[in-house]
Amino acid sequence: MAPQPPLLSMSGITKSFPGVRALDGVDLDVQAGEVHCLLGQNGAGKSTLIKVLAGAHQPDSGTIRWRGEDVTLRSPIAAMRLGIATIYQELDLVEHLSVAENVHLGHEPTTAGFVVRGRAAKASTAALLERLGHPEIDPGRLVGDLSAAHQQIVSMARALSHEVRLIVMDEPSAALDPDEVDNLFRIVGDLTADGVAVVYISHRLEEIRRIGDRVTVLKDGRAVAGGLPAKSTPTKEVVALMTGRNVEYVFPPRPASDPQGDPVLVVEGLSRKGEFAPIDLQVRPGEIVGLAGLVGSGRSEILETVYGARRPDTGRVLVDGKPLRPGSVRAAVRAGLGLAPEERKAQALLMLESVTRNVSVSSMSRFARLGWIDRRAELGAARAAVRELSLRPDNPDVPVRTLSGGNQQKAVLARWLLRGCRVLLLDEPTRGVDVGARAELYAVVRRLADEGLAVLLVSSEVPEVLGLADRVLVLREGDVVHTAPATQLDEHRVLDLVMEGSPAS
Repeated sequence: MAPQPPLLSMSGITKSFPGVRALDGVDLDVQAGEVHCLLGQNGAGKSTLIKVLAGAHQPDSGTIRWRGEDVTLRSPIAAMRLGIATIYQELDLVEHLSVAENVHLGHEPTTAGFVVRGRAAKASTAALLERLGHPEIDPGRLVGDLSAAHQQIVSMARALSHEVRLIVMDEPSAALDPDEVDNLFRIVGDLTADGVAVVYISHRLEEIRRIGDRVTVLKDGRAVAGGLPAKSTPTKEVVALMTGRNVEYVFPPRPASDPQGDPVLVVEGLSRKGEFAPIDLQVRPGEIVGLAGLVGSGRSEILETVYGARRPDTGRVLVDGKPLRPGSVRAAVRAGLGLAPEERKAQALLMLESVTRNVSVSSMSRFARLGWIDRRAELGAARAAVRELSLRPDNPDVPVRTLSGGNQQKAVLARWLLRGCRVLLLDEPTRGVDVGARAELYAVVRRLADEGLAVLLVSSEVPEVLGLADRVLVLREGDVVHTAPATQLDEHRVLDLVMEGSPAS
């Protein structure tokens, strides 16, 4: 019996943008019913390739075969009609529309040629949400009112509302806690059992081991390996292919002695009703304190309340012994706090502005003279901060949107370095950052701490918290259930604590 042709075959795909060759003869074959993982550092060409597959970009050359026939994907609608759906990392949902309206956007249910709104759309949406294991999501609720994890589920429901044969998932687990990831993998397993193919993009190599069948690795716009077995290919080999060098999964060494001196940051009895119970913590100069917990445990809310972006119901925040005005970001920044938020593109960066302006924006008073900005001084200060963090490219005139995820995060850190902050609040510092860049960011954070900065860190990845932090507070449903030096914890112990809880210690 002759072997079946691939469901999808992309051959010799090239795509150039002004000054950049994003794809340089990429090949990709995907079989029906498999999970084909697409790996590569930021800037390797993954996003461009999946946009070609989604019909959002037209290739300069190359061929695409779908179910054995040559096709031209002139638009996302054309791709969807063939049965190709794409779920992007930056979800393209309409926040002011309901869940049901988002799921059926562009292909509303019809009867006798007439669009049927309301009840029919809600009923079909409810069935899809049930299939995805989330019947609690109300089809009539506005998408903008949902959590990031539930918005991810809505985006998946929209993909499944079509007769899909291939789904592209770009970092689908980024906003999910371990239970949600397990549910995601269950969904993927059900889809592939029905013959649906999945192209899965993730920076988390442990997920590739769990869910993947084969792996294609991109580097500098080329496929440097295709069809590798996902479960048996050594991690070091995959990382070496992605980066062009061997990268060990090690964190910077911790200081030989515990941090000394009075705490820079003191949090006393801080709470917000419905988000987190009263919490006490201290961070000393040179210390990295980590907050570990599931999505919804109150981690990010604590950071934002410390920073003044949320007003506490009780408690206070002190920097160098002086209490901050509650709910005031300006007071926090003046006292020496800096925040690198979870959604850096939406909350921290001016995407259309240069690296210089992004780095200097919190220190403009340094460069203002009688209502004028001293551009030379601004550029010089930004260039020094950029070089200190080895941001690439080291040209501060380039738009920050052109940088990789790791270098965008460095731009945020450079802003607070220029500001001279005493306390750095990091929320998911390596989300959307590739393996090689993660190691660089870890080294930067540890170096800043070694130079006397106090760091409060939040991460969904328990190994990251344990590897980078000196001391860890474990959160469950807004309560601190355990506090210990990171060296006295392991991943299994932390997961047991966040899933079951225990008396605070």
